[in-house]
Amino acid sequence: MKNKMTLSGWGNYPANQAIVERPERFHQLHVDAKNIIARGLGRSYGDAALNTDRDVILMERLNRFLAFDEKTGVLKAEAGTSLEEILETFIPRGWFLPVTPGTKYVTLGGCLAADIHGKNHHVDGTFGAHVNEFELLLANGSKRRCSPKQNPELFWGTVGGMGLTGIITEMALQLIPIETAYMQVQHHFAKNLDAVLAILENKQLDDRYSVAWIDCLSGGENFGRSIVMNAHHAAKKDLPAHISDPYQIKASKKISLPFYFPAWALNSWSVRAFNSLYCKIQKSKTSPFLLDYDRYFYPLDSINHWNRLYGKQGFLQYQFVVPFKTAQEALHVILGEFVKSKRASFLAVLKRFGSESEGFLSFPKEGYTLALDLPISGPELFPFLDHLDNLVLKYEGRGYLAKDARMQPETFRSMYPRFNAWQKIKADVDPEDKFSSDLSRRLRMEGKR
Repeated sequence: MKNKMTLSGWGNYPANQAIVERPERFHQLHVDAKNIIARGLGRSYGDAALNTDRDVILMERLNRFLAFDEKTGVLKAEAGTSLEEILETFIPRGWFLPVTPGTKYVTLGGCLAADIHGKNHHVDGTFGAHVNEFELLLANGSKRRCSPKQNPELFWGTVGGMGLTGIITEMALQLIPIETAYMQVQHHFAKNLDAVLAILENKQLDDRYSVAWIDCLSGGENFGRSIVMNAHHAAKKDLPAHISDPYQIKASKKISLPFYFPAWALNSWSVRAFNSLYCKIQKSKTSPFLLDYDRYFYPLDSINHWNRLYGKQGFLQYQFVVPFKTAQEALHVILGEFVKSKRASFLAVLKRFGSESEGFLSFPKEGYTLALDLPISGPELFPFLDHLDNLVLKYEGRGYLAKDARMQPETFRSMYPRFNAWQKIKADVDPEDKFSSDLSRRLRMEGKR
């Protein structure tokens, strides 16, 4: 049964009406509409899972585990399965996700379509590198099995392809073994941007998981001050005696934002005060400490509807990557633009990326990535971000499609040099552009005939 519904990404911008259908079983899944996009739990920030006045298929009920190999850790599951469901089921068995973003409220299909990355990209790569195979429902109604060896071009066209090659129905994901549900964490304070880059490049301080919270409003000698949060999975021997079950953690205390904050609440003064307090608290943690996986990987998941902090107008998350050879100058220049503009972002994250994925439209490549949340503050915001896009291009970087809601098509083509090759794959499996979205139409991502 189809219904009209207003949908948005996690940033609450843009919000548009679509014709929505929610299948309960795969026999109800069909591709008879003229234009379709699949949607998971709606945690991409922009318009990747929006399809104004067209069909959107909600996948979250197609979430069954199909098989699990206890010896190898390979999980076969439907694409609507959430990371939360996997964690709750398989951590007690001693297995963890190979790659995870900053929220567990995303689906397997969404992770593959965006080829998500985590705090361990510099060690383990993107999500797609750990998918053994998947099944794809094509525009003509047929299904195709894809792996790095079977239909490899379609495999890598779908990994990071934003759902535009077909509907991912199920996949086989390689989980990783763990001894406990805890992380061994070490914080390092960096007084400025150069100091944080030095820490992230220091192999003696490096760990499997690494991320830096960065103060994007501080200037002068504190420009770019940061807290680097390194971690690895704790072994049983690392746990104190009072923890009897190494896989059991205390349930997180959840709070909820019942309303949208007023637009004036987040400003450069309030965010600067938050940043100072947060920096002081995290800076004081000078010795290694234990933290359960939920609080290390998903701190914001403990706040329901935290996206309401940015008000009814919504917000954008601006994320880019620049290669190592230009990174130091690029980050100084681009972060300097934020400081000068006094744009408030209490969530600014810097990470180091490893090798580039084989996905034609995958975002990460070797270098540094910076992500910042920005409230929709007025008409001057978009020209400011266009200016930043030009700087990112100047420094040979690119923006992230899963976070985008306003990039220009010419900018996109310049940032993604393998787009033409991807277009040919798209045209081969979807010659009438049945799979489309607001994102794909805005960026003119139709197949190349």
